[in-house]
Amino acid sequence: MTGRVLIIAGSDSGGGAGIQADLKTVTALGGYGATAITALTVQDTKDVHAIHEVPPAIVRQQIEVVLADIGADAIKTGMLHRIEVVEAVIAGLAGAEGIPLVVDPVMVAKGGATLLDPDTIEILRTKFLPLATVLTPNLPEAALLAGMEVGDDAATIAVGRRLLDYGPQAVLMKGGHRDGPELRDILVTREAEPLVFAGPRIDTRHTHGTGCTLASAIATRLAQGAAMGEAVEDAREYVFEAIRTAPGYGAGHGPLNHGHTVRR
Repeated sequence: MTGRVLIIAGSDSGGGAGIQADLKTVTALGGYGATAITALTVQDTKDVHAIHEVPPAIVRQQIEVVLADIGADAIKTGMLHRIEVVEAVIAGLAGAEGIPLVVDPVMVAKGGATLLDPDTIEILRTKFLPLATVLTPNLPEAALLAGMEVGDDAATIAVGRRLLDYGPQAVLMKGGHRDGPELRDILVTREAEPLVFAGPRIDTRHTHGTGCTLASAIATRLAQGAAMGEAVEDAREYVFEAIRTAPGYGAGHGPLNHGHTVRR
């Protein structure tokens, strides 16, 4: 399988999340990854220590030249950390109509802090979400975008439907922040009843980059022609095994084993 995936996200110097996790995921699933880097982060498993900005014009140009020359079968976005970057990405994607867009809204840190200011959240909500084929928020991000509380399955579906009102074709409500031994992700669309994907929760601290990895896996399978439900199911299986076989690196939230599909 191939499938060209353009990844628009920040760099993680620790290699567990961001562009590094995205590229590993796309490659492990047989796709081809290209990138538009939005920021350089000084990051390890414990914290983000510093951020070096990439000028918005350079972000836009990276997108435009990749699409013009190499092209893309799917696009995935991650860290869009300020309003000028969001605007640059929207402009860069002006010619990308018809290409599936997976939006991972990196908005809330693991400690619960909101990473984006209100103006950036508003432009994401009103200008960027309408471009998305699928939005993949965790529950705190979904609550922040929708302005609603997230609880049980019924409440989670209600928030997902509220997010559909902003324009994405589908919303995958990730259940990692809910309690209990079972991890439940719910795919909400306009055309069908919600799909619940359930599986055992792994008790581990090695979960750094799970959101990036899941979104990139979905984008890769969409690029390879999978239907949305199939892409989500395949991506969840890939992430589960990557967590289960995590290498154990770092003193904080450790990275996943993105290369578990590579057999010797």
